[in-house]
Amino acid sequence: MEYRIEDLARAAGVAVDTIRFYQGQGLIEAPRRAGRVTWYQELHLERIRRIRELQQRGFTLTVIRRFLQGELEPSDEALVEAVTAGPEQSGWTLDELAQRSQVAAPILRRLAQAGLLEPVGDRGQELYSPGDLEAIEAGLKLVDAGIPLTDLLELGARHATSVAETARTAVELFDRHVREPIQASGGLDADAQAELLESFERLLQASATLVRHHFKRALLRAARERIERAE
Repeated sequence: MEYRIEDLARAAGVAVDTIRFYQGQGLIEAPRRAGRVTWYQELHLERIRRIRELQQRGFTLTVIRRFLQGELEPSDEALVEAVTAGPEQSGWTLDELAQRSQVAAPILRRLAQAGLLEPVGDRGQELYSPGDLEAIEAGLKLVDAGIPLTDLLELGARHATSVAETARTAVELFDRHVREPIQASGGLDADAQAELLESFERLLQASATLVRHHFKRALLRAARERIERAE
């Protein structure tokens, strides 16, 4: 069965411009052309429905493209959904976060640039979570204690850079030693999805505990050394 673009849009429940956008992004193949008329196939309809399904689950177009191109396995879907899940459905924009925190939006932008706030979502659609609000409240306590905001931002930027590198290494280790072996053994079914998701959640919790414990001990050690030098 073949469709003109208007019929395809109606069958898929999307706008004609959406189909053209997907095609421009390389998410669907070009249609068959007969003179001035373009004809889409059933495969185009299935592909659009697949794209819409993944979008509704919170996947970015970049991730969707990797799934469609076979760079990510179907067993990755639950894991990717857990990773990308966040405040998309219930988060706050920067202005809304400013109202809730009573901190001016320009200052929040500086905090985000320093890595102290972590928005979730595509560029232009960043949303912030209650965790970001807690981070702001913690920062305000440091400012109220007398630490200048500029110094706090500099410290936050240095910390964010270090943490980001550690996090990338941890994810690479998970990918190499957990995800790839599971999929190499033929694990592409629901059980494999559950195993990947459970393993990642364990990694997330264990890594957070390890980093939190190490930072607290390092902070106390630095404070003790400072006191000993002062003596």
